[in-house]
Amino acid sequence: MLARTPGRIGRRIFLIATEESGDRLGAALMKVLRQRLGDAVEFEGIGGRAMAKEGLATLFPIEELSIVGLAAVVKQLPKILRLIRQTAEAALAAGPDVLVIIDSPDFTHRVARLVRARDSSIPIVDYVSPSVWAWRQGRARAMRRYVDHVLALLPFEPAAYQRLQGPPCSYVGHPLTEQLASLRPNATEQARRSGEPPVLLVLPGSRRSEVRHHLAVFGAALGQLRAQGVAFELMLPTMPHLLDTVREGIADWPVAPTIVMGEAEKRAAFRSARAALAKSGTVTLELAISGVPMVTAYKVGAVEAFILRRAIKVQSVILANLVIGEAVIPEFLQQNCTPENLAGALRTVLSDSPERRRQVEAFQKIDPIMSTGKEPPSVRAADIVLATMRKGRRTI
Repeated sequence: MLARTPGRIGRRIFLIATEESGDRLGAALMKVLRQRLGDAVEFEGIGGRAMAKEGLATLFPIEELSIVGLAAVVKQLPKILRLIRQTAEAALAAGPDVLVIIDSPDFTHRVARLVRARDSSIPIVDYVSPSVWAWRQGRARAMRRYVDHVLALLPFEPAAYQRLQGPPCSYVGHPLTEQLASLRPNATEQARRSGEPPVLLVLPGSRRSEVRHHLAVFGAALGQLRAQGVAFELMLPTMPHLLDTVREGIADWPVAPTIVMGEAEKRAAFRSARAALAKSGTVTLELAISGVPMVTAYKVGAVEAFILRRAIKVQSVILANLVIGEAVIPEFLQQNCTPENLAGALRTVLSDSPERRRQVEAFQKIDPIMSTGKEPPSVRAADIVLATMRKGRRTI
């Protein structure tokens, strides 16, 4: 066991976030922790721009871990392993009162295991549960050895951890529950949502590999839809770092979309959209909260598909379906992700069909299911981090 830094006054918290979504969660958590602890808190670790604004000097830029796809990960494995060891050594040298790992389990959990093996006195909190309820369920029980508390973003996750004999898990709320105003239309936007031609969103993914896998089949489906005489105004929200990939992928589309960039522009498009064609992921929850019926799809490479087919243990991979508890959103995965299937499902959700109405009615259940009362997620998360820190290492 390593000793704490002698003569240190106050609290030291080590946080690790390696993606932009985790960086935003980490920044909100840091803000509340500073409100609770005042100047008697020091932050160290890894984060992005948002966490830097809250006072974190990152050990290395999180862009160094922007590695996607199985082949890319294998190629970069020595670098990844080096950064894992470097991060664990920095955490141990800091001797923090608590270690908070945020999402990115392939990286953060390896760091946590190394830290726990060397210093079992450091409490470890995992902010954002890995998808143990969907695949590799044995991870939940294994996490008991190196995680003291899990902060869940989805309301069904605590029950899953209890069923799978994992560490204590508390639902703190999803950050989307704090952003309802930016997702829901005002009167003018609602009128556009109901107007003609309908706005149809295309959301191929937030990573280059996802965009490349989806744009060809999405474009073919939209071409079939237009050939069948269905009118629509097409909008494709994306981010600046994906713009070149998107432009290359839509160059041969029979229907040219309007590209909108940035988070604010994406939300504005959501508020006016009649329907969406989306890659599965968190965006399905955003669309559901916004009240936009959708068709979802997902395609990966052959090797990844082979692994996932044998690993996934849930009926649906769509987050909105899992939160609602009903398979109301159609999903077309791998070999079922064809232009014909997508075009037919889109024609249905663009019209006043029973399937569309069923989605709209189901989306109304989301607010009460995901509610955290009057406390925002960052406050609930901070309170559990502080309680875990004060309690110290839990004996398992």
